[in-house]
Amino acid sequence: MADIRPFCGVHYNPSLVKDLAKVLCPPYDVITPQMEQELYKRSDRNFVRIEFGRELPSDKNTDNRYTRAAVTLDKWLEQDALTVDKQPSIYVADHHFIHRGRKYCRRSINCLVKLEEWDKMVVRPHEGTQSRPKGDRISLLWALKADTSPILGLYDSHDKQISSLLDKQTAGKPILNADNVDEESYRLWAITDEETIGQIGDCLSDRPLYIADGHHRYESALTYRRERRTSSSPLAEEEPFDFVMMTLVDFTDPGLVILPSHRLVRGLSPSALDGLMVGLKTCFDVEEVPLNRGDILSQINALLSEDKDEVKLILYGLSQERFLLLRLRDFNIVSPMIPYFHSELYQRLDVSIVDHVILEELLGLTHENVRAFLDYTTDAIEAVGSVAEKEYQLAVIVNPVKPGVIKAIADSGDRMPRKSTYFYPKTPAGLVFYRFGK
Repeated sequence: MADIRPFCGVHYNPSLVKDLAKVLCPPYDVITPQMEQELYKRSDRNFVRIEFGRELPSDKNTDNRYTRAAVTLDKWLEQDALTVDKQPSIYVADHHFIHRGRKYCRRSINCLVKLEEWDKMVVRPHEGTQSRPKGDRISLLWALKADTSPILGLYDSHDKQISSLLDKQTAGKPILNADNVDEESYRLWAITDEETIGQIGDCLSDRPLYIADGHHRYESALTYRRERRTSSSPLAEEEPFDFVMMTLVDFTDPGLVILPSHRLVRGLSPSALDGLMVGLKTCFDVEEVPLNRGDILSQINALLSEDKDEVKLILYGLSQERFLLLRLRDFNIVSPMIPYFHSELYQRLDVSIVDHVILEELLGLTHENVRAFLDYTTDAIEAVGSVAEKEYQLAVIVNPVKPGVIKAIADSGDRMPRKSTYFYPKTPAGLVFYRFGK
């Protein structure tokens, strides 16, 4: 089903750029203004200048973050700070990181995947998206003719044949090492052997791919391809922009970490808060639990870990000293509050019940205005602390979504609510990327 190809990757020249820790950057969608400033100071060749350059008051059509990124890319290539591999390769990356004191390594395949429309079900999404980030990425594609940061995809390995192939190919010396990149490290190998590349492609050709992180980037690539295909210039049956760079991870990879996306709410009227408890008790069994400030995270994990098959949520904010543990009493009570066209699996998700039942039905936040009231965090302690410090009024704490649920939702053709999952950590921009034109 999936068409997998090698490519001549673009990456920093290790003989000229000695310390990759100073030049790699996160993908655009997690770069805050403060982080952007720090990345600019880190190195004159930090990849943020290409991935998500500064906006300036003087920006215009001929001089803006996108045109400056294109000039920077050409300049670094001319200076040999960036180099283009001569032989098409599939790249293997090991991403080492620590989460909650435990060491992990996430292994991925970096390759090209032929773009397919969603209805083909070759590449399957699992979350909804916003339009603005897509516009930004489309502008960057037109300016650079390059995929600067990879889409994180998942595949089902079945017989583990791919992992065996990768083990053999990573026995030698990597082409790039990056250590101490914000407490993470990377190893990158290039597979150039045509037989091995063919075997990897064959293993993945009979199964779908699932987008974990990067829905905007994939949709932007689809839009860009349509725009190029409808232009007046004559085009070949297959063009380089018909493919997109993806980094693919096995569903069973021990380094695949999915964090929950807790909801933070502010801007509610006093009347909305006053009536919330009554509304909660119509849908949930509500248990008040004294807050253990000595070990909040362990308390939250213990409360949410029991009886994992039932929907359980923690709400904090109606009292400064207590959690509200919410157990869904009867799915039939809340089912009419969730859009009927969604699958039953979607309707039973923790995040679906939070968004549709608590936020929309009980608090009256509409789909149009909910973004003005809502923020997200993966850190439960941060969620509780921000409410305790009056930055937000409510925090709703949820369990993480399991990989199997993501696959099942995507296979059904449905999509989870926005910000249902957070794949940790983010894959960096600048390690290796795909330039499909000049």
